[in-house]
Formats: sequence, C-alpha cells, structure tokens
Amino acid sequence: MLSRPPAGTIPDTPGSYQFKDQHGRVIYVGKAKSLRSRLSNYFGPPATLPLRTRQMVTAATTVEWIEVRNEVEALFLEYNLIKEHRPRFNIRLKDDKSYPFLAVTLDEEWPRAMVMRGAKRKGVRYFGPYAHAYAIRETLDLLLRTFPIRTCTNGKFQRHQRLGRPCLYAHIEKCAAPCVNAVTPDDYRALVDDMLAFLAGESSPVVARLETLMAEAADELEFERAARLRDQLASVRKAIERQQMVGDKAEDLDVIGLVEDELEASVQIFFVRRGRVVGRKGLVVDKVEDLDPPALTAAVLEQMYGDATPDDVPKEVLVRVEPEDHALYEEFLTLVRGHKVKVRVPQRGEKRALLETVEHNAQEAFQRHKLKRASDHNARAQALTSLQEALELPEAPLRIECFDISNLQGTEIVASMTVLEDGIPKRSEYRRFKIRHQDGQDDFAAMEEVLTRRFRRYLDERDEGARAGKRFAYPPNLLVIDGGKGQLGVAVRVLEDLGLEEISVVGLAKRFEEVFRPGESEPVRIPRDSPALYLLQQVRDEAHRFAITYHRSLRDKKMTSSVLDEVPGLGPARRTRLLKHFGSVKKLREQDQETLGSLTWLPDAVAADLYATLHGEPLPSARALPSSPP
Repeated sequence: MLSRPPAGTIPDTPGSYQFKDQHGRVIYVGKAKSLRSRLSNYFGPPATLPLRTRQMVTAATTVEWIEVRNEVEALFLEYNLIKEHRPRFNIRLKDDKSYPFLAVTLDEEWPRAMVMRGAKRKGVRYFGPYAHAYAIRETLDLLLRTFPIRTCTNGKFQRHQRLGRPCLYAHIEKCAAPCVNAVTPDDYRALVDDMLAFLAGESSPVVARLETLMAEAADELEFERAARLRDQLASVRKAIERQQMVGDKAEDLDVIGLVEDELEASVQIFFVRRGRVVGRKGLVVDKVEDLDPPALTAAVLEQMYGDATPDDVPKEVLVRVEPEDHALYEEFLTLVRGHKVKVRVPQRGEKRALLETVEHNAQEAFQRHKLKRASDHNARAQALTSLQEALELPEAPLRIECFDISNLQGTEIVASMTVLEDGIPKRSEYRRFKIRHQDGQDDFAAMEEVLTRRFRRYLDERDEGARAGKRFAYPPNLLVIDGGKGQLGVAVRVLEDLGLEEISVVGLAKRFEEVFRPGESEPVRIPRDSPALYLLQQVRDEAHRFAITYHRSLRDKKMTSSVLDEVPGLGPARRTRLLKHFGSVKKLREQDQETLGSLTWLPDAVAADLYATLHGEPLPSARALPSSPP
C-alpha cells in the first residue's frame, strides 16, 4: 500500500517523481513545476482518481523525487528516466515496424552510403525513415550515377585496397574508387557533401550545376562527357520525382497526425524538407495512463524528440492540438535543435490540408493495427489460459523463463535464459551464462550453477531495492527447463534451497515433447496441436537457439586465436597493425628478421620474439633471462 510522505517533506520546486512497486521497480515517472502540488493530487480519495491513475497508485508502495532547477530540466529528466526504467504505467511509443533509413557514415575516412535500421549512432547522417528498404535502394542506385560514393563494407574496401584494383561498381561508374586512390580526399568529400545536400532537399543547385556542365561539354564538342552528364541529370530528376511535393515553399517541417481511442493511439509523422516529403514513420501509443489530447500530444513530442540530433528537428512542427505547457515544449525542442522551433496548429491552406492527409494515414494504420492486435492478443490470451489449465498453475504465466545448456564434448559449456512476457519474446531480458565450474560434460551441474546464479541475483536485487543496472528484478510465473526429470529435479532443488518454492517449474523433454511436473512420474498430456504446447516449444526453441549462438561465438573466437597471441609484448593494437601491414600470418611468416626489426613501431625484442614464435624457435627474450638461483 502506498504510504504518503510526511507533510512538509515534499519540496515546492520543479522536478521528476517516480512511483515504485513492492519489488522496488519504477512503475511510473512524472514531472512537475511544483512537486508538492502535483504529488498531493495522488493522495486524495481513490474514488476521485481516474481509473488508470487509481490502478497505478494501488500498485505503488513508495514514491521518490529528484529536484531540478526548472521545468525544462524536469522534462529532460522525465524522458531519460522513462527511457531507462520503461515504467509500465507510462505511455510507450512503439514502431509498428522497423523503419529503414538511408545513412551516410561521416565518421569514416571514406564515408559510405548504406541502408540502416535500429538505433542511431553518432557520426552518421540519417535520411528518412522510408516505408520500404527497396525504396532506399532504388533511390540510392539513381543517386550513385551522379554522386559515386562507396557503398561497400569496410572488409570489402580493405580487400580491394590490398589487391590494388577496384570492384565492379567503379567500372560501371557508380563508385569513385577511393580504395585505389582514384579520387582525392577533397574531391570525394565534395561528392559526399553534394549528396547530403541533395538528400536534405537542396536539389535545385545540383540540377543547375549538371545542366551547366552538360551545356559546356556540348559547346566544347565533348559529346561523350555531355551524354554522361545528361544521364546523371536524368537520374537526379527521377530521384526528385520520388519525393512527393507538398508545398510551393521550400520549408522544413514535421507533420504529426494522431488518431486515438480509449486504449491506444496511432501516430503518423511526415518529414518534409525543402517542401518535399523525404520520409515518414508510424507509431502506436499504448495509453496506459489517462491523458487528454493536449497531454498525449506533449508525450508524443517528448518521446519523439528526446534523443533527436539537431538535424532531426525542423523549424516547425504541425500538430492537431497544442500540447499542454505549449511554451515549455517549444523551449524543449529549441534546446534540442539549437535554434528556434515553433509548434503550431494550422488553421487553413496547404498546411491544414497536409495535416489532414497525415491524419488520414494515421486512421488507416490504426485500423490495420487493431485488426492485427485483436487477432494476436486473442491468440496469446488463449495460449496462456490453456497453459495455465494444462499445468494447473495458480495464475496465468504472464512471465515465462526458459533455461538451456549447450556444450561440445564438455568444452565451452554455456547456458541461455529466454523470456516470454504476455506470450511475446522479450529479447531485452535474454541472458547468457558461461559456466564457471566445468568438470567435464555434466549438464546437471551446469544447470544447477546457472539457476543458482540467476535466482540468487534476483534475491539480492529484491533486497537492495530499485537501482540502475538491475537485470534480474522480476521472478517468473513459470520456469521451463529444457530437459526431462533429471534436469527438473535440479531446478526444484535450487528453488527449495533458495526459499522460492512458490515459483512454478516444469521440464520439457525434447524427444517426445513431454512436459514433466515436480513429483509426478508421468508427463502431462498436452495435445500436440494445443496453443499451450506451442508456447512452451517457442520459449524452448528460443533458449536453444540463443545458447547455440553464444556457444558458436565462443568456439569461433577460440578457433580463430592466432599464433600472434603467444608473442610476449604483442598486444591487440600491434597485432592488428601487423596484419594490416602484411595482410596475413602466412605473409608475415615469409618475412626475415631484418624486415621485422625495421618496423619503427615494433620494439626490437618483440620483433625477435615474433620471428622466433613464427618459426618455432625458443624465444630470445627467454634465453636472455638470468638463470634462477639454486
């Protein structure tokens, strides 16, 4: 039960507050201009609170707060805490798909263009997102005819550097071949800058320059060059046509369309640069807190732009409803961008029509999402209920954990832990373990070690309360062991030793997909076409895949260890430099000792030891050591 802090202890200052449950896990994060005024609203009669707020207060046991200097700092702090803790009662923006971006890696010596998904990283310029990866590849294919920057991987680039000849892309004039120094760094950087400017919407200067160069080539009777420029111009114009024109003015703005019901909301964002739509993105909001339209708009702005770079934020953001604390969110976006940003509601004209188009897209996406969610949610609920009934569990297994052991003839024994929450894999909480006590091929001992480590860590974190970096904070409703009665017996013993008998546990044997419960000699009969058995197979197969992947990575790392690892004084940096200089260990072995000794960055003693190691001779440094006293 939530206890109210003593009167007068809550400061009357801006800040962020966090409600926590009995496990010390943050379940809600908020911000306030006055912490005292805002928190007092949560301690009124429960009947007066909105339904979801009442549920949150009922689930909470403590409340804490962090003071800051002003409202903007409170807003940034709230965003970072929500990102860190992912509280269950804060709304969450979820991509309805993983959208691809066209990215240019400016942090590399020779920048390259590529399709990228997932989290953004520093030193990379992103354009989009696009609805489909093939749209990026088609656009990039057109642009490479005019801006021939590289698209190859670093491995391929380095291989052609060593070979001294470029790849096919250079021969078909889609790459300037920096791998063989066919272009100077300054000229290559100019190509990259031109492509960036074009992708940012500045197409007119590029078209004008190509038209001028084509006319000059024709006047000078250089018809082959003029023909190439004509083809480049055609490619650029075709790429421009792919970008939908939405206004007469070359403006930069983001347009946010939002459609909602009582439980969820659909968000569509169109990214307009220089008057053209250069990307779009769709999000779904799970409304786990009570928000009116202005508060929902504010939450969308906060989570959309909290991690944005200055280039991601335009001068203007169009919305249907002004966010609450409108001035605060304009200041927030202005700080992210570094220049003034306006958040406004268009009333008429082209911008109003554009906002309605975006909202129409949001409505259609919402209908597709609800149809899919209804199907998926019903199937998951049916599977969880079926599993609860088949195993006679006290409650639905909303969190299922599965453990698997993987080894190869007793070497590199590893284990995996996979998690299903609400019937969905939660990959952020998958864990892998390297067995510390490897006494041959003993899967029982390995399972005992892993389960003991996992649940001791849970007990430690439960006793410590909430803190950053918590990795095993929640116990499972159902523990699944990949194995038969023997493995199940190990799991039961570990849980009993740790006082966690309340956790339900079963074993899933691979051979006949038999499910065993503690204390029962016969397996539970679950029909092979049952959604309950499918759920168990899903989490077991995930655990097996995850363990095998980890085992292979360790085995490959061990198999690829080099003879260079045995040379004293030859660390990772020098090994990498040697291989880059000579190309391979085979080439390195062909060098004489004088060549190795001539490397100014390699000490003479290390060069001598390297030569001896490569040729199976005693190490000179070892021979030079004085003999041990008797």
